[in-house]
Amino acid sequence: MLLLITPEQDQEKEADLVNTFFKNGLEILHLRKPFKSYAQHMAYLSAINEEYHNKIVLHYQHDLAEDFMLKGIHIQEQPRVDFGEEFGLYVSRFTSQGYDVSTSFHNPSEIMLYKDVALIYNLLSPVFTAISQPGMQGKAFDVSEIDIPVIGMGGVHAENIHLVKKLGYAGVGVLGGIWNAENPVDACKSLIKAVKKVY
Repeated sequence: MLLLITPEQDQEKEADLVNTFFKNGLEILHLRKPFKSYAQHMAYLSAINEEYHNKIVLHYQHDLAEDFMLKGIHIQEQPRVDFGEEFGLYVSRFTSQGYDVSTSFHNPSEIMLYKDVALIYNLLSPVFTAISQPGMQGKAFDVSEIDIPVIGMGGVHAENIHLVKKLGYAGVGVLGGIWNAENPVDACKSLIKAVKKVY
């Protein structure tokens, strides 16, 4: 599995790029735009071909998942902590309607604390030193003993995907590896090909 997270700040012709990524086989897009309003999220989603809406996961403005028939929602680490005991109820509000729900971690030991919550997968970073956040050193977390699907993020590129799988991850997540590339479309194609070969 390959998922792509959007950059927080819009890139030039970003929606066109996203449509091209999907056309070339991108499985999942995590739409993470913390500075966009509800209306701006609607405009962004409207610029993505409707046939791809069921591959999009929202980090913010979760209620739009229903309006656009999206794949699901993602709850970031701090909001998950802030929910406290209400987290499971919030997740079930969406899973009961057929939406996928995921969340983020920076420590693998915390993942099993949520084993009874119906999460489709968990994002864990940094596996390797992140391209988009060079100051964040990779930890090479081994998750092979965790029986909940974990997606590895941080410093992932086509040449090290086999190492991510060896560490027990169910798939990979990327951000800088595509958006910071000289040619994002070629970078996306390369990663899709590499993921298919390994997974």
